[in-house]
Amino acid sequence: MGTIGRTSNNTIARTTTTTGTGAAAPAKTAPPVTAKPANTVKDGFDTKSSSGAVRTAAPTGVFTAPAGAKDKAYDGKIMGKGGQAFDASTPLSQIPAYEPKGGVKQPGTIIYVNGMMTDKAGQETTMQAIADKTGQKTIGIHNSTEGFFKDLGQCITDKMDKGKNPAVDTLADSLYTELKAGRDVHLMAHSQGGLITSRALSDVAKRLRIEDGLSPAQVQEKLGKVSVETFGAAAATYPDGPKYVHYVNDKDPVPGLFGLGTSGKGPLDLIKHAGKDAKIHYFSEKSIFSGAHNINDTYLNQRVPFDQARTGNF
Repeated sequence: MGTIGRTSNNTIARTTTTTGTGAAAPAKTAPPVTAKPANTVKDGFDTKSSSGAVRTAAPTGVFTAPAGAKDKAYDGKIMGKGGQAFDASTPLSQIPAYEPKGGVKQPGTIIYVNGMMTDKAGQETTMQAIADKTGQKTIGIHNSTEGFFKDLGQCITDKMDKGKNPAVDTLADSLYTELKAGRDVHLMAHSQGGLITSRALSDVAKRLRIEDGLSPAQVQEKLGKVSVETFGAAAATYPDGPKYVHYVNDKDPVPGLFGLGTSGKGPLDLIKHAGKDAKIHYFSEKSIFSGAHNINDTYLNQRVPFDQARTGNF
């Protein structure tokens, strides 16, 4: 995903030999050797040709909103570096990713799904913050905003797995495509983005059972290639299979009332399911009036490398 790994040509020095008569034989040029530049971290969605060379391709689904269009125009679009938007059907390998300011340090590309009341510009800011925090490339699937009340209404229908949500459809289709290709996927989600992620994962699980005829155990195995990190998510249940790490601020009412609860007892304790073998990091910071639900300034400060978090070492 993002700009796919490029190759460079190393020129082989030409040499001359002499024949028995003392005349110089024609110089021969060895074929160029293809090599990957030093210190290049491979993109998680790189694709290769049958010869093993990394393929590059220009994006085929660039989306340009009409002049004066509202944020709704970007609903369900795949977001790339510089605020570029792409149609949902665009291969992830073609999306130019946000990169850490200090350079890419970790392989793979994170897909980020934003929460309610977040416009395109707000998601762009968070994608750069995620890239800087993780050292990984980052792209997004946009969950557009139409204002508090309409966003809240969509959260309710997402909670009931009802109605159409373009972000759910895009994420589900992208996940299914990547899993069918045998590739790993790393997701991050905030607030309503957690609901969208839960719903999309459930849709993919159903699709793998119905369309591909996989058994429940095979579905879980296939979903095991998905890594998920949620921050203040509004989802209380997640399907088994993926590897989960959930971050929950006890001072944040969103996960406390609608998500996985708090470190104490909550109203959803009897029905919540964080996913098999999920790790949950509870912490207590700020208040709802001072940024307890903020991903950039609160949740990302608590985030540790995924493999470390999976050991429970926060």
